[in-house]
Amino acid sequence: MNLLEKRMVDTLKDLKENHSVVGVKAEFEAEGTRLEEMLRLKEVCMRADLGLTIKIGGCEAIRDMYECRVIGIERVVAPMVESAYALKKFLAATHLAFPEDERKDISFAVNIETISACRAFEEMLALNQIASLDGIVMGRVDLTGSIKLGRDDINSPQVFEITKELFSKAKIRSMETAIGGGVSAHSLPFFRDLGPALLDRYETRKVIFSCPGALVGNAAGAILKAVGFELLWLKNKRDFYRLIAAEDEQRIAMLESRYSGAIAKAGGAYA
Repeated sequence: MNLLEKRMVDTLKDLKENHSVVGVKAEFEAEGTRLEEMLRLKEVCMRADLGLTIKIGGCEAIRDMYECRVIGIERVVAPMVESAYALKKFLAATHLAFPEDERKDISFAVNIETISACRAFEEMLALNQIASLDGIVMGRVDLTGSIKLGRDDINSPQVFEITKELFSKAKIRSMETAIGGGVSAHSLPFFRDLGPALLDRYETRKVIFSCPGALVGNAAGAILKAVGFELLWLKNKRDFYRLIAAEDEQRIAMLESRYSGAIAKAGGAYA
C-alpha cells in the first residue's frame, strides 16, 4: 500500500468515526472504473473497515455483477432503471449472478433518476419480485435534466417534492433510501427537511454518509473531507497509470536508437 493509499485509509477512518460514513462507492457505469482500480479501492475500504458499493453499467450488466463477486462488495446499484420491466430484468440478473448464500450479505438497489422512473415507481413496487430490492437512490442531477431544469435546481422545491413522494412510497415497502447527485453543503437543508423517517443515506461521488448521524455537527466539513478523499483517489489512479505508461520508455528508446534505420530499410514500421 503506497503513501496516498495510506492517507486514503486515514481519511476514511476519520469520516467513519466522526461523520457517520458507512461506505465508499465506485462505478463501472459513468466512471468506467477498471477492475485493477476497484481491487485497490477494495483494499483501502477493508483497511478502513467500510463497505464498498458498485454501480454497474446497466440493469442487466451480468459481467459487471460477476466482477462484483470477484471483488467482494456489499452493495450493487443499477443505474437508469425507468420501468417495471427494467427492474424485473435487474432483479432476475442478480439471481443469476449471485448465489443465494452470497445474496444474504449484499444489498441490491436501483437509481431512480428521471421523472419517467418516478412515474413508473408504483408499477415497479407491484412486481412479484419486489422483495428482492433493498433500496433506491435518487439521482437529482439527471432528474432535473429530465424535467428541463438545470443542475443548479437540484435543491429546488420541485425536486424536493418529487423526492419526498418517491421516498414515501419506498418506505411503505421498508426500502432503504439514498440521495446522490450534486451533493454539497448547499444540499444539507434539503436532506434535513426530508427527515430521518424518509432519508437513510446521502452520497458524494465516492463517499456514503448515514443519516441522521451525518447531518449533525460539522456536516459541511465532512462533505469537504469526502471531496478530499476523492482527490486522493484520483491522484493515486493517475500515478498508477503514469507508472505503467512510463515503464517501457527506456526499452523503446533503446530499440529506436539501435534499429530504427534498419527497420525502415527492411520496409518495416516502427512509428
